Amino acid sequence: MKHFAQDPTDAAFGQNPYPLYAEMRAAGDLVWWDEYDRASAVSHRAVSAILRDRRFGREIPADLAAPVPEHLKPFYAIEDHSMLELEPPRHTRLRGLVLRAFTSRRIAALAPEITALCHQLIDALPAGDFDLLPQFAQKLPVIIIARLLGVPDDHADQLLKWSNAMVAMYQAGRTRTIEDAAARAADEFATFLRGYIEARRTDPRDDLLTQLIAAEEAGEKLSNDELIATCVLLLNAGHEATVHTLGNGVACLLQQDVTPTVDTAEAISEEILRYDPPLHIFTRMAYEEVTIFDHTFQRGDTVALMLGSANRDDDVWPQAERFDVTRGAAQHTSFGGGLHFCVGAPLARLELQIALPILFDRLPGLRLAKAPRYAPTYHFHGLEALHLTR
Repeated sequence: MKHFAQDPTDAAFGQNPYPLYAEMRAAGDLVWWDEYDRASAVSHRAVSAILRDRRFGREIPADLAAPVPEHLKPFYAIEDHSMLELEPPRHTRLRGLVLRAFTSRRIAALAPEITALCHQLIDALPAGDFDLLPQFAQKLPVIIIARLLGVPDDHADQLLKWSNAMVAMYQAGRTRTIEDAAARAADEFATFLRGYIEARRTDPRDDLLTQLIAAEEAGEKLSNDELIATCVLLLNAGHEATVHTLGNGVACLLQQDVTPTVDTAEAISEEILRYDPPLHIFTRMAYEEVTIFDHTFQRGDTVALMLGSANRDDDVWPQAERFDVTRGAAQHTSFGGGLHFCVGAPLARLELQIALPILFDRLPGLRLAKAPRYAPTYHFHGLEALHLTR
């Protein structure tokens, strides 16, 4: 297995990690990333296979789990009940209960609301130059998630602050300052949600939180801790991915001189997700000795699944480095795969397919005011600002 040395926090790498990915793929399905001290799956076939291989998973077995530091206990009090970090049978039960509330029909019914919100946010944009991220890309998904949960719009900014602080835990080079901020946010977020959950138990509403409380499978319901973790997951994962995809996508479309329409929005959204995805690494742990792609993993070994690399694999997409909205339906890895395929993927897709045509139709003269620059937030890959003019 070939070794590669690359500091993931390096500014130049963060602006364009794709050349390194190409070098890695040329070396094989698996490579060794020295800074992470682990094997990394870089081809589409390797990433896809391990995502679906039940011998690998997210949940850390009790005998392999490290003690949680005291200052991080509020953060892991939520993480320990998140279905993203669990495997069957707990994951099966939680996901099944969530899907009873988070139905495709309920998501599809959000289309008029998403449409109206897009127009409202565009109406509020300043006349001159503006940054699309805080004024549109961040507000759209967080307000929609808040409304789904039954939280008033005026709480959206606070939810966003908590989400950003918690999600920073998954960035390369995290510090004690980041950890302390994440723990505070987790504690405050849990307290806030606990109050909302109790209110909904006595005063049910037509919202996702009420449906999650009512959801039941084989006589079991979500506990308070599970409800809190699920709401946090829906907000953090759904919001983070959509913000980055909207920002990356609009920048790409302006640079490529591509204008999305209602008819082309689906194909364009999928190509954006493939070409410049919001999350570049997702990890799995081996639960037993596994030999795959000429490497033997021991129980407890972790593997980095390089989603951003898999999506640029020429064996799946000819000339994968080129943005091409006419590509076929080959499956990108941006929403993961297997048991942990993103629950919020239908909502993220709907938001993209509605928002992009409206934005370009309402602002036909839209253009870049400054060259886009990515934020130093690897494993996430999103812009730190998107300055536009019209």
